Amino acid sequence: MADTDVMIRAAAESGGENATAKKLPSNIEAEAAFLGAVLIDNRVLEELRTPLRPDHFFESLHERIYERILKLVERNATASPVTLKPYFEGDEALSALGGTTYLAQLTSDGQGLLAAAQLAEQIYDLALLRELVSVGRGLVEGALDTSEDVAPMDKIAEAEADLFKVAEGATTGSEAVGFKDAALTAIKMAEAAMNSGGGLSGKTSGLASIDSKTSGLHESDLIIAAGRPGMGKTSLATNIAFNCAEEHLKFQADGGDHNYGSPVAFFSLEMSADQLATRILAEQAEISSEALRSGKMSREEFQRLSFASQKLADLPLYIDDTPGLTIAALRTRARRLKRRHDIGLIIVDYLQLLQGSGRANDNRVNEISEISRGLKTLAKELSVPVIALSQLSRAVEQRDDKRPMLSDLRESGSIEQDADMVWFLYRADYYHEAIRPDFPTENSSADAVEKYRTWEEKYEELKNRATLIIAKQRHGSTGNVPLHFQPEFTKFTSPNMKDYSDYGYE
Repeated sequence: MADTDVMIRAAAESGGENATAKKLPSNIEAEAAFLGAVLIDNRVLEELRTPLRPDHFFESLHERIYERILKLVERNATASPVTLKPYFEGDEALSALGGTTYLAQLTSDGQGLLAAAQLAEQIYDLALLRELVSVGRGLVEGALDTSEDVAPMDKIAEAEADLFKVAEGATTGSEAVGFKDAALTAIKMAEAAMNSGGGLSGKTSGLASIDSKTSGLHESDLIIAAGRPGMGKTSLATNIAFNCAEEHLKFQADGGDHNYGSPVAFFSLEMSADQLATRILAEQAEISSEALRSGKMSREEFQRLSFASQKLADLPLYIDDTPGLTIAALRTRARRLKRRHDIGLIIVDYLQLLQGSGRANDNRVNEISEISRGLKTLAKELSVPVIALSQLSRAVEQRDDKRPMLSDLRESGSIEQDADMVWFLYRADYYHEAIRPDFPTENSSADAVEKYRTWEEKYEELKNRATLIIAKQRHGSTGNVPLHFQPEFTKFTSPNMKDYSDYGYE
């Protein structure tokens, strides 16, 4: 703290912000040499390994010159002192340096051509250092400002978010995206969907019936997967986590035009990491979780288990089972995983077990609203899809038709508002099982025997069938998606059929 006070006092005594600005990390000569190299040979831009943008230049004139160079090159025009001259004839900053002759002076040396890539890296690195200085200054000013409610953890979370942006190379000058850039991104997504054989432009869920309806799990999307207890929400989440992580491993091994998988972060607030691992092992080895826990396995089942464990050893799936996480703590941990492992999918099990900042004044609706907004912000900040599991209210059980609706989302309408997609998991066999009549005996009446036979026929029809109800989708249509569920292995798969009409879907 004493060092900070000395720094602040020294800055104030030497002229405040202006003096500090003079000491910001920069190399004007390197910027000039790099611009000269580009103006001599525009192909220098094609060889850059560093994502250099105009706002990375310290000198505002150099920033404008580089911006104009990029615009000319984008139009397949040659950028040179001659072609730049009309754009800078009335530039006051350029006039102070001798007018448009300064543009010619940039190319007079030509030494920058010998190390253009290294110059670009230095310009980029110095820009990141300046951004770091800005973050530090903001952190000090925020910490010293006690005019409002003091919330140190919020300040820390904000600082870590800013530092993450610096680590990712983001700067404060690029908050707005031009329509051209946004359109190019959209075209790339469409191209990826076309190259995938049609339909998939995001990360894969590994379940073809879901992917065909949603086109995959898209960057920046918040997906709420909700259902009553017993529907298999966690099972679906672990299935998707495994499938996405496995697809990433396949891409690393075999390559391809596009990686439809990614490393996955799984935040489990209900189950421990070893319990989740047991589930995933059971799913992939197709051994019941009960047999896995009790050890009652045949030699063949144990061999399958051993093979599955070897297969999963390198799986890029990271499980955080810290209980009672706040939304701020979850975002901090997610940023760290993004930085260390480049995660491309986040799963939270489940939303209602997260805690807010404590500022909701014991209002649970406001707290849930804060949590859902925080998850959506996290998805946008890290540019990854976030799947958050959610409980449903008991209102479902009080209806004859047990299929969930958006109004059943528990505790807050903001969950529906913040979500890009809302999935409801529904298994009719679960509810049919609950009304199983007594098994008939020799003394049972004919009506009792017929009642059980009718029930059994219906159960065989419903058995292992599940429905994913897509009740909201910003990017596409809503509707029902058929799934096959094996409860003994807690495993979801897509129905192996060409026509979903067998499942009652047109």
